[in-house]
Amino acid sequence: MDSLFFKEEHIMIRDMVRNFADDQIMPLARSLDEEEKFPLELVQEMGRLGLMGMIVPQEYGGSGLDMVAFATAIIELARADASVAITMAAHNSLGTLPLLLFGNDDQKRSYLPKLASGEILGAFGLTEPEAGSDAGATKTRAIKSNNDYVVNGGKIFITNAGKAGLLSFTAQVIDSGNNIGIAAFIIPTDTPGLEIGKKEKKMGWKASDTRQIYFKDMKIPSSAMLGQPENGFKTFLKTLTSGRISIGALSVGTALGAYEKALRYSVERSAFNKPIHEFQSIGFKLADMATSIQASKLLVYHAAWLKDQGKGINKEAAMAKLFASETAMNVTSEAIQIHGGYGYVKDYDVERYFRDAKILEIGEGTSEIQRLIISREIIKDIKL
Repeated sequence: MDSLFFKEEHIMIRDMVRNFADDQIMPLARSLDEEEKFPLELVQEMGRLGLMGMIVPQEYGGSGLDMVAFATAIIELARADASVAITMAAHNSLGTLPLLLFGNDDQKRSYLPKLASGEILGAFGLTEPEAGSDAGATKTRAIKSNNDYVVNGGKIFITNAGKAGLLSFTAQVIDSGNNIGIAAFIIPTDTPGLEIGKKEKKMGWKASDTRQIYFKDMKIPSSAMLGQPENGFKTFLKTLTSGRISIGALSVGTALGAYEKALRYSVERSAFNKPIHEFQSIGFKLADMATSIQASKLLVYHAAWLKDQGKGINKEAAMAKLFASETAMNVTSEAIQIHGGYGYVKDYDVERYFRDAKILEIGEGTSEIQRLIISREIIKDIKL
């Protein structure tokens, strides 16, 4: 694996993040989950380590690293705690990527240094009550008024919303009564007219901040638009495509964390006078878990590597996200089975990994949407 995709800098990043995760995240993960407490101190430390600006160019204060490095960091964080990992991943991909892809120089110089340092968190508003998988059904409207836009509508399931200092979002643009398409905007979260709802009560990712937001006659300048209105749909599609690599990596890390707990338990736990891993029923589970995790890693790293080479990744990112997320669900379930009754109680961490895994099959495009993307891409390949 390392020889295929890693350079020396990737090994250094992996080791650095793994040490940070083992020393500082692992001891807090259970209490963060139980208290549903946002990991502010850990986020600040990730900022100091350069993890909050991994994909931001150095000229804007970022680390200027590639997608392989980004995926590596997410895997190591998620291996310890998915809530911490998604906070960092969403900030880098959803919170920062629209600005990187489509922001002008003024926007980048105003916001990127603060995002890269972790001084402020970024969030991205796309999903709406009636626009989930069908993101093109966005109902939020930005109506042109002189040199401003007046925005009304709302978004749901926004990661980092309650802690973010900067928000990107999509809206239908109405100019002189004409709908000219979906545009992306970027605004500070203290903008009048932006209301942030209460923190959602979730099955997993309990330490991650997820909320609904509302736009109520929110007036923003035209300079808040990212790119041109006709590029708005492309903005969030490109953001989601790259974001699927990060969710794939988060899936690998979640599965890996649960697998390692189960493997260790199978060595320490005895039944009928021998360690339970010596029973074929348990040994075969562990073998299947390890194989699926390795396959997921290869898919994720391949998609990340293609992204770094400037290649198209629609199919590869969808495959990585689909397979890795379903692997995470299967592996965490089997980890509970290996633990038996202990796996069902909160004293053993596999219960937390299991709850954290389910959302991976939903966020950044459901498994059904990934299969739709893949099927379209493989048919396209035949036609070419």
